[in-house]
Amino acid sequence: MDLAPKQARTDNSTDTSTVEQRLRFFMQDVTGRALVMMESATQGQQGIAMDLVQEAFISLHKSYAEKSTEEWYPLFYTILNNKLQDWRRKEARRANPFSLFKRMSLDDDEEVIDIVDESTPNPFEFLNQAVTMEEIQNAIHQLPVRQQQAFMLRAWEGFDTMTTAQIMDCSEGSVKTHYHRAIQGLKVTLAHLNPHTGGSSDE
Repeated sequence: MDLAPKQARTDNSTDTSTVEQRLRFFMQDVTGRALVMMESATQGQQGIAMDLVQEAFISLHKSYAEKSTEEWYPLFYTILNNKLQDWRRKEARRANPFSLFKRMSLDDDEEVIDIVDESTPNPFEFLNQAVTMEEIQNAIHQLPVRQQQAFMLRAWEGFDTMTTAQIMDCSEGSVKTHYHRAIQGLKVTLAHLNPHTGGSSDE
């Protein structure tokens, strides 16, 4: 999986390709990763995940067609995050109708701690190469939603802390905290698969 797809191509004009062509290439580039992120955030509801991703593409094309492909990446994930939060609020109200009368908190925000955030994180540095993508995705699925987002935006999409904070609509300190705790959670969940972490062995 490409860890820095948004650096693969830049488009400064529509002279050589139409907006529709650029959008098609963009969708091919990000759809897979966006679906993984949304499926995890919606507890495996593939239909909802597909709807959220498709709605984000439609909104991107409708509101930001004139932007360059480079600019589309953070814009798309900002739109997608907003749609995810809207969906989560609707689900929370459906589960608890009386939530309309009190302030809801869906951010899973944790106490911000002072953490040095790597500028170019690699999600596989702490894992043995024998760990499969499916196992990593299953482990990500077990994380709180905000930790999932911080991990995937930082590690898989390659966004810096500032951009990730803008996408997630939170502080940079929160991004660092969510990302750090996501890494720690993944290490624990996948420890039994990675002999370098002292996990159990079948030998």
